[in-house]
Amino acid sequence: MNDNGNIRLLTPENDMRVRAFFSSLEDLSKRVEKIRDSNKPSLDGERYYNDKELAVKLKVSRRSLQDYRNNGILPYIRVGGKILYRASDIERVLMDGYREAYRLNR
Repeated sequence: MNDNGNIRLLTPENDMRVRAFFSSLEDLSKRVEKIRDSNKPSLDGERYYNDKELAVKLKVSRRSLQDYRNNGILPYIRVGGKILYRASDIERVLMDGYREAYRLNR
């Protein structure tokens, strides 16, 4: 309210809080769009990675992925000339390689 009893409208033109709110809302909207765009649809509930995506995710080179395929470490699917990796297969391989930390008692 202003001094003479009239209600002042909160608009971006007259209140920094409203401007900050709308700015935050725009930032949030952009983040949601980015997440939506990067989320790949699944096939029967399963997600698949290509070489480039999996190399980034595992922090290895694409050549290392090829070695893992050749040595039977990573299961894969070949569709035409494209290699795909099932997310559940990658998770299983990682869990199979998991080792608990241990300490020698002295």
